[in-house]
Amino acid sequence: MSIVCKSAGEIEKMRRSGRIVRQVLDAVSAIVAPGLSTMDLERVAEKKIRDLGAKPAFKGYYDYPCVLCTSINQEVVHGIPSETRKLVEGDIVSIDCGVVLDGYYGDAAVTVPVGTISDELHTLVNVTEQSLQKGIEAALVGGRLGDIGAAVQGYVEAAGFSVVREFVGHGIGTKLHEDPQVPNYGVRDQGLKLREGMVIAIEPMVNAGGASVRVLDDKWTAVTQDGRPSAHFEHCVAITKDGPVILTD
Repeated sequence: MSIVCKSAGEIEKMRRSGRIVRQVLDAVSAIVAPGLSTMDLERVAEKKIRDLGAKPAFKGYYDYPCVLCTSINQEVVHGIPSETRKLVEGDIVSIDCGVVLDGYYGDAAVTVPVGTISDELHTLVNVTEQSLQKGIEAALVGGRLGDIGAAVQGYVEAAGFSVVREFVGHGIGTKLHEDPQVPNYGVRDQGLKLREGMVIAIEPMVNAGGASVRVLDDKWTAVTQDGRPSAHFEHCVAITKDGPVILTD
């Protein structure tokens, strides 16, 4: 495992990438409405990325065809935008976006309600977002990787939901995916020691039902095994001597 710790200058470059990701996610989230297709979201995102002077990180990555991943309801991650897939009142849609600017990557995700959603979905989305915050708070110099996973898992399971295990967060920098892998489950005081200058993408994927997932025939879209809904949030976080710094805020 080769962990690349970043300098203050490199972290500043990643902050610029992260800001672009946030602007794209904000632009796309703002138009989410019943009747739109996930390809409508894709078009807005691609134009925004180009207008802001960055390049999409996902398009062409292992031949992935789009700049966004759009995952609706029981889709956990890596849903492919489509002209025929329309958003429906009461859905939730996870929007995941990555960009590269000046050689440095940014990556983040949000889950957005489509119109008015059920109380259960509202709770699922809130718990997932809060679990990300708990994970970020545990990303401290001298701590352990297990502290982050334990913080996420503890919060999610206390709320009666489950954490996906097949997909995890990751290091990020001059590559979209670097070491280490960052699971959303774990044991406190276990695992890799967290060092100043590490930059990681923390991304809880939380299921309303069981934790098991499967990948569809398109080889990308992961769905819950039991068909229950799933939510996903992600931030890039720099581990600094002054505490965790969110680069995609």
